Amino acid sequence: MLYPKNTLTRRVMCLDGFWKFKFDPQGLGQKENWTSGLPDPVQMPVPASFNDFFTDKESREYTGDFWYETDFFVPGEWRDKCLDMRFDGAVHRAEVFINQKKAFEHEGGFLPFAVRLDSWVKWDEMNKVVVRLNNELDYTTLPAGKTVVLKSGRKMAKPFFDFYNYSGLIRPVRITAVPQESILDYSVAHKLKGDDAVTSYEVTTTGDDDVRVTLYNCDGNIEAESGGKRGELYVKNVRPWSTEDPYLYTIKMEIYNKDGIIDEYCEEIGIRTVEVKGEEILLNGKPVYLKGFGKHEDADISGRGYNSPVIKRDMELMKWIGANSFRTSHYPYCEEMMQQADKEGFLVIDEVAAVGFFESIMNFLEASAGKNTSFFQREEVQTKTKMNHRESLASLIQRDKNHACVIAWSIFNEPETEDESAEEYFSEMFSLAKECDPQKRPCTFALIMNSTPDKCRCHKFADFISLNRYFGWYVKGGYEIEEAKELFIKEMEAWKKLNTGKPFVFTEFGSDTIAGLHKLPSVMWSEEYQQEFLAMQFEVFDSYSFIKGEQVWNFADFQTTEGIMRADGNKKGIFTRARQPKAAAYLLKKRWESLPAGYKS
Repeated sequence: MLYPKNTLTRRVMCLDGFWKFKFDPQGLGQKENWTSGLPDPVQMPVPASFNDFFTDKESREYTGDFWYETDFFVPGEWRDKCLDMRFDGAVHRAEVFINQKKAFEHEGGFLPFAVRLDSWVKWDEMNKVVVRLNNELDYTTLPAGKTVVLKSGRKMAKPFFDFYNYSGLIRPVRITAVPQESILDYSVAHKLKGDDAVTSYEVTTTGDDDVRVTLYNCDGNIEAESGGKRGELYVKNVRPWSTEDPYLYTIKMEIYNKDGIIDEYCEEIGIRTVEVKGEEILLNGKPVYLKGFGKHEDADISGRGYNSPVIKRDMELMKWIGANSFRTSHYPYCEEMMQQADKEGFLVIDEVAAVGFFESIMNFLEASAGKNTSFFQREEVQTKTKMNHRESLASLIQRDKNHACVIAWSIFNEPETEDESAEEYFSEMFSLAKECDPQKRPCTFALIMNSTPDKCRCHKFADFISLNRYFGWYVKGGYEIEEAKELFIKEMEAWKKLNTGKPFVFTEFGSDTIAGLHKLPSVMWSEEYQQEFLAMQFEVFDSYSFIKGEQVWNFADFQTTEGIMRADGNKKGIFTRARQPKAAAYLLKKRWESLPAGYKS
């Protein structure tokens, strides 16, 4: 899971660019030997979602098998190294063929996987990689949904989630060459002691030679060093990582013997602690109030594809508006986003792609209608879905465990929690997260509107309670907003009476707004109504001391499945899809810049 880097001992080759691409609606690819080369392909950029490049609807909405192909050269001087082809994101499942031979298969579209190439490649020659992907949804996929067949024979995805099922090789593809004896992984955990810090580390290698670990400050001077695969780094006069001062040290790990360095790997890390204590979320022992967004990896043309200019723009807008946090709704984001959050000082609730665990293709409406679908009673959910969920959660934590920005793991978004069949499933996932994370971060999940304090069986597992609530939009919108406020307060009073002793964070609240639509007096969908809606939410938030965060839905307008409730996507953005502010952005900026870091502590 180590992020690919060129070092003294490592080499990285990028395979991004135009690949050959072909749809396979009849599933003929393997029968007709497409692994040796795709017949009549089109050109497709990698990384990117394939959907929005096409001008015909059948291609944009394609569901089923589809194939990518490219050639790559393997230099002979790498013959003594271990070669891997690393896919950072292949939605939703992939089979990889190297020189016509199946080398690997993987389930899950938002986390990296690597294919060991050594026994498959030809040295000092061109080699061929062909990848068969499939983007069909069912009850076992993360995210969940179903796939139907139209009368024409075409397949169609029916998501149980409210964002578009963008698909393809959405993130970079690289070849890495590392020594035979190499660093596989590492973990760090931190303790603050007065002005100093102790960072415990563990390095996993493929051999038995000695390991040396050195910590450098941003000027390149040594702050601490230690030997062995496990140990501690003592840092004098530490600069703790925080939202105000996101200071990063560089940790350097080396395997060495009498002949010199065998392998080395470096990464930037922030030294900080995070915990939930009573009704407080504590960063470095100090209370913090979360201000920010639910987001999506979503942009014009590239879809959910890796897009560094959009990452930069999003970071600048979040700094401008006074935000200090975001949730990776509803799947792990690219590693480059996490790296930038480390550097810019954003607090991240890191979410696995367990969304759609409530059987509804209009879940945003039925989430507040009391519908029960008995999702967790399904045998396949308790077996294959759980297996996929476990693997994805463990992989997410392995990938992101050393990021200072990650302050919590979100293990589900809006699952069905009223049925007792969910309890054992939840207990197992929360236990797994604690087991996998060396820093033992807080764990949470985003509660659907049906998960009320009198019905939800699973909020007891969360270290802090994350609420997705839409009073004033899906419930009592428009002129009835005064009654929406009453219902909102009624629910919060019920949570207060429950006396959970935990902090609450609103991980979703928002209203659809068409940019430029003005109406006096306000009506739903107007910019004026969005501001009135938010003002009402803030009045409720400010009335309860245990509410310790607000992450509005959504950062920017994003694409969804088409329908009568969605006008070319979800329009709840504070910014447009082109990343320009709506009027509500200035309201949020004024509020968030006025709230102290430890608001309500």
